[in-house]
Amino acid sequence: MTSSARDESADQTGPAEAAGPAPAAPAADPAGPPAPPANTVVVPADEDPVAAAGSEVIGGPPGRRALLGVSWWVPARFLALVVIVVSVLGMAQKLPCYNSAWFQPGSPQYVHACYSDIPHLFSGRGFAAGLHPYVDRIPGTSGDLQFLEYPVLTGLFMQVAAWLTPGGGGTQSQEQWFWAINAGLLMACAVVAVVALSRTHRRRPWDALLFALAPCLLLNSTVNWDLLAVALAAVAMAWWSGSRPVWAGVFIGLATAAKLYPVLLIGPLLMLCWRAGRWREFRAMLGGAVGAWLLVNLPIMMANWQGWSTFYVFSKHRKEDYGSFWLILMQSRGVGLENLDTFIAVLMVLCCLGIGWLALSAPRRPRFAQLAFLVVAAFVLVNKVYSPQYVLWLIPFAVLARPRWRDFLIWQACEALYTLGIWSHLGFVTGAKQQGIGESWYHFAIVLHLLGTLYLCGMVVRDILLPDRDPVRWDGSDDPSGGVLDHAPDVFVLGTARQLKEEATYAGYAPAGPEQWLDEPTVPEPADIVER
Repeated sequence: MTSSARDESADQTGPAEAAGPAPAAPAADPAGPPAPPANTVVVPADEDPVAAAGSEVIGGPPGRRALLGVSWWVPARFLALVVIVVSVLGMAQKLPCYNSAWFQPGSPQYVHACYSDIPHLFSGRGFAAGLHPYVDRIPGTSGDLQFLEYPVLTGLFMQVAAWLTPGGGGTQSQEQWFWAINAGLLMACAVVAVVALSRTHRRRPWDALLFALAPCLLLNSTVNWDLLAVALAAVAMAWWSGSRPVWAGVFIGLATAAKLYPVLLIGPLLMLCWRAGRWREFRAMLGGAVGAWLLVNLPIMMANWQGWSTFYVFSKHRKEDYGSFWLILMQSRGVGLENLDTFIAVLMVLCCLGIGWLALSAPRRPRFAQLAFLVVAAFVLVNKVYSPQYVLWLIPFAVLARPRWRDFLIWQACEALYTLGIWSHLGFVTGAKQQGIGESWYHFAIVLHLLGTLYLCGMVVRDILLPDRDPVRWDGSDDPSGGVLDHAPDVFVLGTARQLKEEATYAGYAPAGPEQWLDEPTVPEPADIVER
């Protein structure tokens, strides 16, 4: 079964539909249409104008003969194949660098827009010499970079790839092999991520096609090792949507052991569980996250504290860097901010307070994916660096928070232009021929990708404040990624949500008609009270 079409541009909501709190049971939803049957599958071409137009390339929207989910080509397998194709195209895009540009001095790798950290760190972090991360000191380094500056699980990922890299053949050959092996492993991570996304919103598996076809997945999947954390975070979302909080916590902990940003998912879950009174599930998730993180990190902590803490010390001491608003400010002023970390911390706290207030005061409880996107977006927007590959962090949450092709492609276009812009700028500043764009145009590229992210944030906030505009909730769904939060009644609310709840409570005891307001109030008999 497929969903019916709906025009997003039309305003089809009344006051009750826009403001009603989430119901306790899926069968009756006063805030919108009844909850859909569990066996229906939403086809984007049925309700998304951009998806419908794009489907004309393959013969138009699928009809009854498509037999979606009946043949061997179920959504998860099809999406996995698409991700593999896109990943291979991304590898092909890196061919000029793989063949020679990575190994030439100057700007060739930037001019060809195919830069990657992976081959350079094979030798630069001691893997070529057989050193072990966090334990063996990197030769020829000093200061904060005496050991590998990545979280522990990412270091293990790098070490496994180094073990699989054939020896001999010279440094260039080994670095090529190291990149190719990492590219294959990262492609597997992308497949895991897209399958997890297809199973998070179980009625909307085809929304994961946004992830699979994302231009920035093609451009940035092998710039660094971020897809490992992306895959683990996506699996955590899938476990939570399946009402398995312990396993969701385990994968949040593992993802945080690969990159720092997944720890931010705990904040939205805290607010949403507070609003719904689901403390037991929150504690189970938190216990799983802490336990998994400690399981991975404790051995390295005990083996060499300095090696383990290098990532955190390096992040603290890092100055204004590429892709951030702070870089524009620093280069415009000619001097950096002395208290940059303080400014960032204050801004991040303010953003989290705002998101927390939104979670507790929105007319209808926000969906988990919406708050997850907002908090991670706030983190990258205020951070001292916004590297091109950081967009990969946001893509899974964007797919679940705002599954609309128009908005997604606007954002991706901004990010893709920034990716090309930073490589062009680095080609300009590192090459003798100054091939690329100068500082002013690079600042424009930074502003463009920051505005693109802010645009998508604005659309998500609008969906939260006006639930009738949320494409996921049009058909009566509540929070498909919410797990135990899905259709749960509110227990604690603030602001607008509290006012609406009080009004809804009073409405049950209000007079039936306007004329009854003139009558004297009657005191109910004890028997009537017992019957009620």
